[in-house]
Amino acid sequence: MKIRTALLAATILSLPVAVNAETVTGLYVSGGAGVNWMSNVHLKSLTGVYSGQRLSSSGNFNTNAGFVGVGALGYGLGNGLRLEAEVGYRANNLNATSSSNVGAHGQEQKLSAMGNILYDIPVAWPVTPYVGAGIGYGWSNLKGVNFYTTTPLATTTYINSERGSFAYQVIAGVSYPIKGVPGLSVTGEARFFSLAGDRNYNASSTAVVAGNKLGGLVTAQFNEDYNYSVQIGLRYAFNHATPAPVVVAPPPAAISKNYLVFFDWDKADLTARAKEIIAEAAANSKKVAVTKIAVNGYTDLSGTPAYNQGLSVRRAKAVAAELVKDGVPAKEIGIQGFGEKNPLVPTAQGVREPQNRRVEIIFN
Repeated sequence: MKIRTALLAATILSLPVAVNAETVTGLYVSGGAGVNWMSNVHLKSLTGVYSGQRLSSSGNFNTNAGFVGVGALGYGLGNGLRLEAEVGYRANNLNATSSSNVGAHGQEQKLSAMGNILYDIPVAWPVTPYVGAGIGYGWSNLKGVNFYTTTPLATTTYINSERGSFAYQVIAGVSYPIKGVPGLSVTGEARFFSLAGDRNYNASSTAVVAGNKLGGLVTAQFNEDYNYSVQIGLRYAFNHATPAPVVVAPPPAAISKNYLVFFDWDKADLTARAKEIIAEAAANSKKVAVTKIAVNGYTDLSGTPAYNQGLSVRRAKAVAAELVKDGVPAKEIGIQGFGEKNPLVPTAQGVREPQNRRVEIIFN
């Protein structure tokens, strides 16, 4: 009972309030193995009748630490709760007796089929603790068990039979995710497992009655079966969370510091495309350190130099006015007209060249 109390205390102490647990969603498989301790077996009675004499005996059998192995198929609900279908195997040897009139040796083996419900406790730890409970059915096989009694008759009893009963268990454990293998976790568990109720086994027995050896069938009744185990294992979740890909933002596009606005021949009016370019220049002027914006007007080589000089100034003023309309302070704008000087495309005098009819916006 002390071990059960300690197991319950460990379960209660593993309930801190926190907010960051390993969450299992969807199908998973798990398995584990470890050491099983079985409480000393109490032979409540050994009954049989030999030549009219009724046999009745009792005693306590000691046990060795044994083996436990379990495997489960489970489903995580995504909110910390998990459901499992589990099979288990346990084996412990009977090695001695604590009663003066009873001696024994042999092995007790147990198979179990359990349905478990578990809860992963949300904590901000490297490991995720969990608790759970299960119910199901178990089969206990006393394999090659031999024991003898000295009172009231000298008997030797042999048991090699199986008995099934309702089974239940309590589970407390922790899981640790393996970072290099998504979905895989190492688990460590402590369990209490029991086959409920007394267990009656049919046995064959040999008794010495009035100096004669007599054989017969007897019934051996044992107390409820208590098991305590610790085990380590692995769990793999098929629907494990895939880390989100790292998205590398592209570098910001370089902001141009020079813009060209073109005009129709002999015009200073802004076209729709010209207004789009000016709006872009105005917006980008707020994104870079601009101390002055030069607005320089030009013409092609058609027309007279004097006329072209005036036309280039009118074009520069039209662009500057549009910049102010788009939010650029007028004090940041410098206006100049260069007439037919500095053509983009060199031509003979009098030639109409569209690329020379322009205003340059330059950030300084």
